[in-house]
Amino acid sequence: MPPSPGPAPDPDPALDPGSSALGRFEGSWDRVVVWWDVGFYVVVALCALALVSAGVEPDRLALALGAIGVILLAYTFLGRRAARNRDQRLAVAYLLTLIVATDVAVVQNPLGTFLLFVAFTQIWMLSEYRWVSLTLSVLLAVGTTLALTAASGFSREALTRAAPQIGVGLVFSILLGTWVGQAMLQTARHAQLVDELNATQAELGTVHHAAGVAAERERMAREIHDTLAQGFTSVVMLAQAANADLDRDDVGAARDRLALVEATARDNLAEARSLVTAFAPLPLQGATLVEAIERLAARFEDESGVAVTLRLSAVPGLGSAEDVVLLRSAQEALANVRRHAAARSVVVSLGPGEGVGTVRSEDVRPDGTTVVLDVADDGQGLGPGIVEGFGLRGMRERVAASGGTVSVASVPGGGTHVRVELPVPADHPADAPTHPALLPRSQP
Repeated sequence: MPPSPGPAPDPDPALDPGSSALGRFEGSWDRVVVWWDVGFYVVVALCALALVSAGVEPDRLALALGAIGVILLAYTFLGRRAARNRDQRLAVAYLLTLIVATDVAVVQNPLGTFLLFVAFTQIWMLSEYRWVSLTLSVLLAVGTTLALTAASGFSREALTRAAPQIGVGLVFSILLGTWVGQAMLQTARHAQLVDELNATQAELGTVHHAAGVAAERERMAREIHDTLAQGFTSVVMLAQAANADLDRDDVGAARDRLALVEATARDNLAEARSLVTAFAPLPLQGATLVEAIERLAARFEDESGVAVTLRLSAVPGLGSAEDVVLLRSAQEALANVRRHAAARSVVVSLGPGEGVGTVRSEDVRPDGTTVVLDVADDGQGLGPGIVEGFGLRGMRERVAASGGTVSVASVPGGGTHVRVELPVPADHPADAPTHPALLPRSQP
């Protein structure tokens, strides 16, 4: 008895409906029902053959074969259709006909009880509702019991002999039908759950893909902003300064500016290639974080004329991911000094910090070691109503992804202080010695 599994989830129109688990289950029923047809016709034919071979009286044989013929016609025009389209009106009409015709055959000769194999089975196969199957099974059992005792005038002895036999068949039919129906219902529910799980996985895959695409776009935007955009800004500013030098007939200064333009353009080209090939940032290729910040500060000082003081300490335990975050943060902080601060000097500091308490506690090593990057200028500071731009937002997101924090504040007396704190990863060695090095490029 195939169950009614309830409403299935809406299928994806791009998928073949037969590829779903529920579709495969329903397709398997279409194949199984063919064997039900074969079994039905075989059992009915054997029953008719047994009646003919038993030497039943012609009148009774004619009535029994007529009842079997009615069963065959009813199944051909009602039962087969009900087995395939699950129409319960057709199913009940056929089953009632089957019960009556079976009882008629049994009245003519007890060999007609062979039809019970078909009748009990089809009651549970065709009916969608358990109470209907139970009612029809009891009706068939009672009718068959009375049919078996009809020849003896419904005597107590015949009734006592027939009732237990039919009762055993009834109980077996109910137990087997209930078990098979429950198993098929569970199979249908499992198939529906598999389809729902597949649909959910497909939806999650789509969402994750979209999120991955958006995250990659955001990452590329930050990388381009921190590298190529800043490099092109430097090229523009140096070209403008070179034009001003030429207007003053200062050819030597203009040549120096153009040399910086060429160097910046070459570095930008190398940065572009590293982005395309997913290499580490150009300043970190073959260099430590301290060396990369030194080169960054030297170029910033040459391009902007702002004096840079470096106070850099190598922090043991940093991985390449932390190096990239700190280098990009230093680039963005210095770029903001050049564009907005109108500063005369800037101090860049890098070193370990202890017990700062602003990074995520689960990211900090047991010894509480963090790394701190400070960029402080003596410019005009943060004015009222200042809105953070894309670069600073990107810096915050990049640092937050590594478990750190960014703070930006005005310095009393003028200037801006940018502070980046990152936890030193716990899975890196912490016993390497720290070599503080004060590396001033110029005195403020």
